[in-house]
Amino acid sequence: MKPETSLSQRVSKGGMWVFALRVLDKGLGLIRLVILARLLAPNDFGLFGIALLAMSALETFSQTGFQTALVQKQGDITPYLDNAWTVSVIRGTFLFIILFLSAPYIALFFNTPEASPIIQVIGVSIFLGGFTNIGIIYFQKELEFSRQFAYRLSTTLVESVVVVSAALIFKNVWALVFGLLAGSLAGLVVSYVIHPYRPHFRLDLSKSRELFGFGKWVFGSTVLIFLITQGDDAFVGKFLGATMLGFYQMAYRISNMPATEITHVISQVTFPAYSQIQNDMPRLREAYLRVLQLTAFLSFPMAGLIFILAPDFTKIFLGEKWMPIVPAMQVLCFFGIIRAFNATTGSVFQAVGKPSILTKVSFIQLFFLAAIIYQFTDIGKLVGISLAVTLANFLCFVLAFREVLKITKESKKKLFITVLPSLLITFSILFFSYLIKIAILDKFSLVISFAFSLLTGLGVYLIYAKFLGFSFENFINSGSLFNKSFTKI
Repeated sequence: MKPETSLSQRVSKGGMWVFALRVLDKGLGLIRLVILARLLAPNDFGLFGIALLAMSALETFSQTGFQTALVQKQGDITPYLDNAWTVSVIRGTFLFIILFLSAPYIALFFNTPEASPIIQVIGVSIFLGGFTNIGIIYFQKELEFSRQFAYRLSTTLVESVVVVSAALIFKNVWALVFGLLAGSLAGLVVSYVIHPYRPHFRLDLSKSRELFGFGKWVFGSTVLIFLITQGDDAFVGKFLGATMLGFYQMAYRISNMPATEITHVISQVTFPAYSQIQNDMPRLREAYLRVLQLTAFLSFPMAGLIFILAPDFTKIFLGEKWMPIVPAMQVLCFFGIIRAFNATTGSVFQAVGKPSILTKVSFIQLFFLAAIIYQFTDIGKLVGISLAVTLANFLCFVLAFREVLKITKESKKKLFITVLPSLLITFSILFFSYLIKIAILDKFSLVISFAFSLLTGLGVYLIYAKFLGFSFENFINSGSLFNKSFTKI
């Protein structure tokens, strides 16, 4: 078997494992979200969001970038594992202590004193995460995503069962807290069951410095991306309150669910794959176009369906109390598409040893977002903030793609041809789904209208995919989605 064929098949099959995991994970997550939205108030989600924001901030600003460096590093990484795990344990312990002590002050900043004990308790998840078996990094590095599938699915199942059970019993924010802790504990235990490596405490400053040489740029871009992706949450929580934060986060989670899953799959699969072919530009360029094609084929139609069905979905599944999120949700659908495309660029920068590009682009995006978010809030609070983050992300998209074109030496025309079939599919889905919706809404109930519109969109998607030559077998064997000459790359 040719090396390039082997890698292509490993990436394709690995991607299918990761995608299957995310479908199951988020399928369960969506069911869980609908149940929780019915049982809990928007303010509960807002309080939990503030606690998660505090925890994520500490984790981000102490990020070492070691795991990314280990995936990118060629050769045997075994001598580095104990050191990386030891640093993770020390970091997790210190972060837990800091979060526990600072919780009252964080709650005071957001004018929500009831968030203080929540922040203190969820800090336990950071402590547990620090002890996770470092050996599971091989799942990503060696493209063993079937084992990662089992690892992640087990933690998701535990978290889902606990959070729903707790919500039925307590009917308050603590259900979300208990679910998070249960998932963290399950992840710790399963990491040692599923991988045979047993880490030991061993701190080697020379190895830490070597890993941080690459990881510092990952740290920089991670911090900036956190400020970009979580800065809007902090802004809403601080100036609009916990309830509005609950609304905003719900709108973001539903509208960006496809983009989040596509982003997750892309980052997990493409980075280790690109790293293996970083010195072979023709193969890297071909691989990137295939990833771009897959991203468009998945993200465009799903975002289109969410946009057209957002009002009906919210009223049917979440309830009337969540209807204020609909306009923001529709705007954030566009943000989700751009975000999914941006995700294809970061793996290229890291794989070719240029993570500094992502850091610089992210800094420009953050500066632009900070400059416009306050003014856009006057447009309509949540809608204005949604517009601001979408525009800032679009700027990042333009800058990042310009750099990718320089690295891969690919033309803009080729990129456009690559995503054109998916654009055609999406416009057709929007047109026919909306046509069915307005044609039968007055004749049938809202639930039936929603079902007909959804089925119409899915039907159009499958018909166009067949017409354009979509082939699952072709994707598994070669990595290309379509087998017709006008779309094959």
